[in-house]
Amino acid sequence: MDIILVPGFWLDASSWEEVTPPLVAAGHTVHPLTLPGLESVDASRAEIGLQTHIDAVVTTLDTLEGKVVLVGHSGGGAIIHGAADARPDRVARAVYVDSGPLGEGGVINDELPEDGDEIPLPPWEAFEDEDLVDLTGELREAFRARAIPQPKGVAFDQQHLKDVRRYDVPATIIACEFPSSLLREWMEAGHPFTAELARIRNVDYIDLPTGHWPQFTRPRELADAILSSVEGTT
Repeated sequence: MDIILVPGFWLDASSWEEVTPPLVAAGHTVHPLTLPGLESVDASRAEIGLQTHIDAVVTTLDTLEGKVVLVGHSGGGAIIHGAADARPDRVARAVYVDSGPLGEGGVINDELPEDGDEIPLPPWEAFEDEDLVDLTGELREAFRARAIPQPKGVAFDQQHLKDVRRYDVPATIIACEFPSSLLREWMEAGHPFTAELARIRNVDYIDLPTGHWPQFTRPRELADAILSSVEGTT
């Protein structure tokens, strides 16, 4: 199975480097992506928006044969949902890593402090305690050293969707910061944060208790969770 890995904010394809080996060993072909504007700290981030990143995922998908699995971490969840909307017949499963699908008109996060066309990685004090669970001092230093400013448009642009067949694409939520039981409670209560997720007809949940960056804090367990999702699809 072809698996496309979409990183969250401030990260490029290398952020998956400890997750990919078990996927490859299991016989899958893995495509970790570096999205436009994340090629280097010196890359231009002007005129790069959410649709730019969705289009980049769709372009990769279109080079492959058959159905693929999309994996999106954090803000990458909105991106893979947009790709599933664009190619609902080509996506075997969408896997949301500490993230979820973003509905029509939603934005990923328009409260992040921007600097011109980009959003630098904020200081750790700006994050919630739940984000930073298991992210040791050493891991924080390594993360900050590799961090690339995020294009502002990706965080601030509205999501635009057009094909209701996206709700037929099976999904897996890998719940890290908040347990899946809490997500279900939010859906039952009609919380807007989970409104789009509640519309997906086939959703599996895997709990992986850690902070917001399991690819750094628990990479082997994250790989196992992705493999479990793929095996449930094939």
